[in-house]
Amino acid sequence: MRRALTTLMILLVVLVAGLSALVLLVNPNDFRAYMVSQVEARSGYQLQLDGPLRWHVWPQLSILSGRVTLTAPGAEMPVVKADNMRLDVNLWPLLSHQLQVKQVMLKGAVIQLTPQSEAAQGKSAPVAPHGNSLPLVESDRGWSWDISRLQVADSLLVFQRANDEPVTVRDIRLQMEQDAQDQATLDFSGRINRNQRDLTLSFSAKVDARDYPRNLSAAIDKLQWQLQGGDTPPKGISGAGTLQAQWQTATQRLTLNDISLSANDSAVTGKGSVTFGLQPAWALDVQFDNLNLDNLLPSEVTQSGDAVTPQGQEQNRLPRPVISSGADIPPYNALRGFTAQIGITAKNVRWRGMQFVDVSGQFNNNAGFLAIPTLRGKMGSGQISLPGTLDVRGKQAHAEFQPRLEGVEIGNILKAFNYPIALTGSLTMAGDFSGPDINAESFRRDWQGEAHVDLKDSRTEGLNFQQLVQQAVARSSDVHAKDNFDNATRLDNFSAELSLDNGLMTFSDMQGNSSLLALSGEGEMDLVQKQADMRFNVRVLEGWEGDSALIDFLKATPIPLRIYGKWLALNYSLQVDQVLRKHLQDEAKRRLNDWVERNKDSQNSKDLKKLLKKM
Repeated sequence: MRRALTTLMILLVVLVAGLSALVLLVNPNDFRAYMVSQVEARSGYQLQLDGPLRWHVWPQLSILSGRVTLTAPGAEMPVVKADNMRLDVNLWPLLSHQLQVKQVMLKGAVIQLTPQSEAAQGKSAPVAPHGNSLPLVESDRGWSWDISRLQVADSLLVFQRANDEPVTVRDIRLQMEQDAQDQATLDFSGRINRNQRDLTLSFSAKVDARDYPRNLSAAIDKLQWQLQGGDTPPKGISGAGTLQAQWQTATQRLTLNDISLSANDSAVTGKGSVTFGLQPAWALDVQFDNLNLDNLLPSEVTQSGDAVTPQGQEQNRLPRPVISSGADIPPYNALRGFTAQIGITAKNVRWRGMQFVDVSGQFNNNAGFLAIPTLRGKMGSGQISLPGTLDVRGKQAHAEFQPRLEGVEIGNILKAFNYPIALTGSLTMAGDFSGPDINAESFRRDWQGEAHVDLKDSRTEGLNFQQLVQQAVARSSDVHAKDNFDNATRLDNFSAELSLDNGLMTFSDMQGNSSLLALSGEGEMDLVQKQADMRFNVRVLEGWEGDSALIDFLKATPIPLRIYGKWLALNYSLQVDQVLRKHLQDEAKRRLNDWVERNKDSQNSKDLKKLLKKM
């Protein structure tokens, strides 16, 4: 045991002595010019090392530097700036005065991938023909990474394409290892903070750079992300996933395959691509097993500043602050900057508390003109189709939609959009509407359009038209009504023509019937003030007891009924007395005319006939 310890101590002393001698005999600054020249020879980039280089021997033999900058040829600013750099080197090559770097570590680095940091060709440099497809030779490859390991800690990345707004990634931690076949493993984490939103992102990837820069592919797994703040849901949006990515330099095309991502309780799979240029072109084909938009989309805020919380979401929420950029940016302005062909299918979709199944849609954006030729799905036992367009190429956005509903429960729609109208029934509708903004508040205030509406098996809670008419008649005549304790109006069929004009919804040619009553009418609903003025002519067909002649008259005579006022405090006006008075007058005239006919020759009959003509 003593011999082993003695041997170990001797080896330790030799090692320390060797390292000390190495530090004394080999000056790291001797490699400064070599490193600068090698970087320039391999990439054309200019490496600048500020301050002296110095040794660091524990726990890894390393060379430490001061401030470091790396600049592309002709660029206006460095692509990399770092407070310090550490080069982990192999020991044995140093004995022959050779530098072999195992790992590069940057701490406190600022990486700028912007137009100002890109390489710029000289004015006299030859220009390659457009569409050149010749294979790249070694000298064309530009940057090549020959270091086996790279580590970046506590750093910052600024990414910007052309004139787009820059994206800043903070708190970067990167670990990359590469083998001799240019295949690498990569671990990354960072945080993006923008417009009061905070995105935390981390992933691992296997990168294949054997054909770089023509092609670069990566298999990304262990992807974790979380988005919080701004107008996101209270608990934020978080998820995980995997995907395959490939970059093609010649076509500036990024292809994504085997996408499998989650966001809260939603899950998506699919594939897609984007071709970069003056105007990026997207192509996506995605499928959702479950898409819960209530947990992904922000709540709408009305023009009065009140937050509108869709059904099924958390209540009593304060509205988020509105982010102002100081510029008058048109709505949906981002659509102008790209083209896209997007196909979507979803087994289950939840939106504003409504549940849809078998949803499919096609979205085609052409630099600000969004066409939706197909957007359909099933809701309960009914079907919904919502094709349309959104044009944002001008100063004012303009949307046009042609909704088609067949057998959809209207009560679910009213509840989803917070209309306090207690109406249920199977709705069928065909319409054409247009407006400036696609949200519920804008629809209430700023949209126009027309539609034909059919409603089957409807039930309006709180008002029983049959009961109102029969009770009023019973108070003014000898006719009585059978007991009816149902506090609702039921109709087997109802139809109307509907028009919308900046918040005023007008109903014309209303027709409704059931076994108990029939009605017609017209009216208006103010969606902004939440009030109505509906005028009906109601005929009660069943439930009468008493004078058969009067009952027959009542069955054939429409009774004017007006429903008006605030939706939550409706009033009604029923003109029964006028109808009964007219009925009595007509009955009296009829009987007097009968008497005149029976007594044509008497003077009294002639006088009465003259009197009846004046009435």
